[in-house]
Amino acid sequence: MSIPAVLQNLRLPVIASPMFIASNPKLVIEQCKAGIVGSFPALNARPQAALSDWLTQIETELAAHKAAHPDAIVGPYAVNQIVHKSNDRLEADVRTCVDHRVPLIITSLRAPNEIVGAVHSYGGLVFHDVISVRHAQKALEGGVDGLILVCAGAGGHAGTLSPFALVGEIRRFYQGPIVLSGSIATGDAVLGAQAMGADFAYIGTRWLATEEANVSEGYRQAIVESAAGDIVYTNLFTGVHGNYLKKSIVAAGLDPEHLPDSDPSAMNFGGSAAAKAWRDIWGAGQGVGLINDAPPAAVVAERLVREYDAARARLAAATAPYAR
Repeated sequence: MSIPAVLQNLRLPVIASPMFIASNPKLVIEQCKAGIVGSFPALNARPQAALSDWLTQIETELAAHKAAHPDAIVGPYAVNQIVHKSNDRLEADVRTCVDHRVPLIITSLRAPNEIVGAVHSYGGLVFHDVISVRHAQKALEGGVDGLILVCAGAGGHAGTLSPFALVGEIRRFYQGPIVLSGSIATGDAVLGAQAMGADFAYIGTRWLATEEANVSEGYRQAIVESAAGDIVYTNLFTGVHGNYLKKSIVAAGLDPEHLPDSDPSAMNFGGSAAAKAWRDIWGAGQGVGLINDAPPAAVVAERLVREYDAARARLAAATAPYAR
């Protein structure tokens, strides 16, 4: 299966992952202007009526940028939908996205069977987050157009499998678009994702440490100061296992070494409970140790391009003796 037309000709094979609270129109616009896919969770736009305003802002500013820079590579944008019974906005948010003909819908948690038809009705794509082969198969049965493999070390909700294992196993039965997530914070890692069989890299944590991200200065600085050993994997805060910054857990008065398990049935993505988890308990991936500054998103994007190009050249030289 070839890469869908809307995702061809990107400047870099990168989809910026949607980050709860942190992703906003300003960040998405800068990501798209840099030639990658920008994204945000629909739930970030509050109240629900604000979602249409956000989409209009993104579409208007990207159209103006294209008109002013006709030769520029501008990436499409994506909206994340949480497919869970507690998300009482899901139907309205999907309807809004259909009205705006959002190019790419990223779905999380339950297989998005009831969403796929609506998105396909206007030619949109649905990519689904998975952490296992079983989840991937269920999503494909529902008709999704691509899989996002959320592997060990990814920020926020994440699985535990090595990307080498999960990409390899899924490639045995699926040749469509694969996006790889997990500790990807540099252009070198983007190339590595492609080398192991993925089509795109999914980058989240690196964008938290940018000027445009809607995070507190404390959060931004914690990303810059932390390393992989400062990431805690727990299901306590939302009912789903995820990776969080140890510093924020300590600040909340908890012992990161002795956190209790949560009841998965208590998951709530429709109201303030989830928002509090992400606002006070800061999600981040194991790639934090590769982040040491918080510049504008455009600077991060340019750096990723340079690193990617340098990695390609370095790899070509390193593999030349083994050419057949």
